[in-house]
Amino acid sequence: MAFKTLSVFLSLLAVTNAAIIKRVTCATGQVTANAACCALFPIIDDIQTNLFDGGECGEEVHESLRLTFHDAIGIGSNGGGGADGSMIVFDEIETNFHANNGVDEIVDVQKPFIAAHNITPGDFIQLAGAIGVSNCPGAPRLNVFIGRPPPLAPAPDLTVPEPFDTVDSILARFADAGQFTPAEVVALLGSHTVAAADHVDPTIPGTPFDSTPETFDTQFFVETQLRGTLFPGTGGNQGEVESPLRGEIRLQSDSELARDSRTACEWQSFVNNQAKLQSAFKAAFAKMTILGHSPSSLIDCSDVVPIPKTLTKAATFPAGLSHNDIEQACATTPFPTLATDPGPVTSVAPVPPS
Repeated sequence: MAFKTLSVFLSLLAVTNAAIIKRVTCATGQVTANAACCALFPIIDDIQTNLFDGGECGEEVHESLRLTFHDAIGIGSNGGGGADGSMIVFDEIETNFHANNGVDEIVDVQKPFIAAHNITPGDFIQLAGAIGVSNCPGAPRLNVFIGRPPPLAPAPDLTVPEPFDTVDSILARFADAGQFTPAEVVALLGSHTVAAADHVDPTIPGTPFDSTPETFDTQFFVETQLRGTLFPGTGGNQGEVESPLRGEIRLQSDSELARDSRTACEWQSFVNNQAKLQSAFKAAFAKMTILGHSPSSLIDCSDVVPIPKTLTKAATFPAGLSHNDIEQACATTPFPTLATDPGPVTSVAPVPPS
């Protein structure tokens, strides 16, 4: 399958590009290693201006990143084509699956861009996700591959893990989809550093998973390890547990993965280790983005992705909280020592719609 040969493919591709593919200057003036990638620059200009509001790390970025996962994970022993764009082509079927609640909104937003450009839905979904993440300070520069054919059929239901699923079922689903390891599952949840929930508690749309949803950083991994004390809105919502901060939402699945013996130490390892988070997320995303495809059939256009801004702020305990509020779950390594933000007790504002 595609994931088994990804690392070899990337290594060979780097050598091949350096040896026989000369960098080309596109008609638009940008430079890339492969002329086939020139067609992406007008698309990138369009989505940065008209989808991502001039290059912001906002709601459309959050939703576009979510869509990359929901489309790609639709593969496994029960069928599905992976990262093929079926979520858009067969949206009347797939967006009605319970786990895809709310995905119809970004699907409707992205459809006109696909219609305006000569690009397949699978390529566009993954391109938009990678470009959107590049707008978030601290993010890795993600890989982009093109050449996915149009999807042949919708993905089956029950391929996307839900926040109320057990750790056992989540790890099994990822293993079935692409032999993802528990460590890679944790790495992919780095997406929650720039995410917000709209449908877990519908009374409070735009609820962030951590206090810094505009940056790709390790704060999410700190705050998920803090003892939960309250809900951002109403309690009793399926898949939600208490959070440590007013206005912040915590998914049951995040809480349990942060505390499970198979994943807790990996979770903790990202605390204040920005370089590791960037590297691990980039590798896991590259594996996810080609699910269902042979690497040899795709073209590496990763150099079209803008370089994200550097993030300098280290992770901290939110104001009013400290190491005493950590629920230690890793049995082999102490939780890192962090500073506490000054000021009154932290509360988190909703992520406004773009």
